[in-house]
Amino acid sequence: MGSNLDKFKKSIQDGYAVKGESLLLGTAILDNEPVDHLPVTIPLKTLNRHGLIAGATGTGKTKTLQILAERLSEQGVPTLLMDMKGDLSGIAMPGTDNPAIQERQNHIGESYTPAGCPIEFLSLSKEPGIPLRATVSEFGPILFSKILELNDTQSGIVSILFKFCDDKGWPLLDLDDFKKVLNYSQDQGKSEITSLYGQIAPASASTILRRIVELEHQGADQFFGEPSFDTDDLVRVDQSGKGIVSILRLTDIQDKPKLFSTFMLCLLAEIYATFPEMGDSGKPKLVLFIDEAHLIFQEASKALLSQLESIIKLIRSKGVGIYFCTQRPTDIPEAILSQLGMKIQHSLRAFTAKDRKDIKLTAQNYPLSDFYKTEEVLTSLGMGQALVTVLNEKGIPTPLVATLLVAPKSRMNVLTEEEINSVVKGSQVAGKYQERINRESAYEILNEKIARLEEEQKKEQAEKQTTKSQQSPFPKQAPSAKKTSTRSAAPKKSALSQAVNSPVGKVVARELTRGLLGVLGLKSTGRKKKGSFF
Repeated sequence: MGSNLDKFKKSIQDGYAVKGESLLLGTAILDNEPVDHLPVTIPLKTLNRHGLIAGATGTGKTKTLQILAERLSEQGVPTLLMDMKGDLSGIAMPGTDNPAIQERQNHIGESYTPAGCPIEFLSLSKEPGIPLRATVSEFGPILFSKILELNDTQSGIVSILFKFCDDKGWPLLDLDDFKKVLNYSQDQGKSEITSLYGQIAPASASTILRRIVELEHQGADQFFGEPSFDTDDLVRVDQSGKGIVSILRLTDIQDKPKLFSTFMLCLLAEIYATFPEMGDSGKPKLVLFIDEAHLIFQEASKALLSQLESIIKLIRSKGVGIYFCTQRPTDIPEAILSQLGMKIQHSLRAFTAKDRKDIKLTAQNYPLSDFYKTEEVLTSLGMGQALVTVLNEKGIPTPLVATLLVAPKSRMNVLTEEEINSVVKGSQVAGKYQERINRESAYEILNEKIARLEEEQKKEQAEKQTTKSQQSPFPKQAPSAKKTSTRSAAPKKSALSQAVNSPVGKVVARELTRGLLGVLGLKSTGRKKKGSFF
């Protein structure tokens, strides 16, 4: 036994040795017992290599996320937490000491000092916090179509209307703007748009309008508009040098995965487009934790998944780490799972045959170990324990180790409504986002244009009435013979030729060949300065 313990200690000490800055996760466990003062650490240098926190409900995933956010904040690294269940707000307040925490920390070899973190609350809906907004123009036609779940033909119409507004200089800021343009294409502006791009079928326009109304019922009318959120506000530190923990409250978005997944992809694309290259620096610039990560993937199309995979591969060079929190590693697409350098696996439950099959698949995602039977350990881990493997400072996976995790220093419970409101009121940046801006955009421009057209029509009708009343009561006799037209009829083109060469065909082809990042990089009318959200 002693010989095996000595080998185990040497393996962990060598595998988790760190020369630079690091985060302490806990102490190693062997044969279901903690090995005192055998630290398991993560090098700050490799935290931009992304990661996974997995485990069954109630096994401590959220507390692990809380620990990582606390430790990063202490090291001056800002974080963004997606709070789907509303149980991360306690990170703002110090925790409470008790004998169980003292015993845990004694095994780890670290004293326990309760402490809260500087935080900002963000919101996509009516939850308290800084409202995250983006304009319709900034969102782009492809992603806007994805939210509406449109087919290719309908998506082509959306691209046409975006192009039409760009050419006209009409900002598309909120959903009212887009609805107004859509209605204009079927009424007063029908002939103008038809002459430029071809006819827009009324049935397709009606479908798009219905989907927009459905989106409004999901609360998207709160999201689209100005002022747009500046991603630079995610990478702030407080006066003492602690990284700000931004908590995006999403408790009322769980039944709207389409909106959430598209928002996340846009956020990552905007961060990638605006953050400067950093390479492998000493520590990350920003770390994102995405709770209930399966919501992103279950509603995302193949095109969006492909784009997310590309961003995951590239965004680490911007100094950004992304960590997915979900129940099983199989919730994450394999192409993305293979990019996750850190894995913290909490206990899994083997209640059914499917559960046992999932456990076997999960075990295959972790390095082989001379000290553990991974499938057995996965079902025997207790609360606050997890299997851990990370990347060392050279980017090499560390040995798999069962770990007794440190206790969170902040409150392991939610804030009261009064405490949340107090945090929101104390925000240093909320002032520039709280008041919604409604500047002149497509809605107002078209209302004014339509009013002018109606006024001109009234004048024309009045002039016709005046002219008619002044005409002679004995009109000239119309000639009996009709003149024969001398213009020969032009030969008709084939239907395919007309479709391909028509303006609408060309616009649709161009928009469909644009990549997602290309669309997000499009300098559409109403786009904010570099660093604005979307």
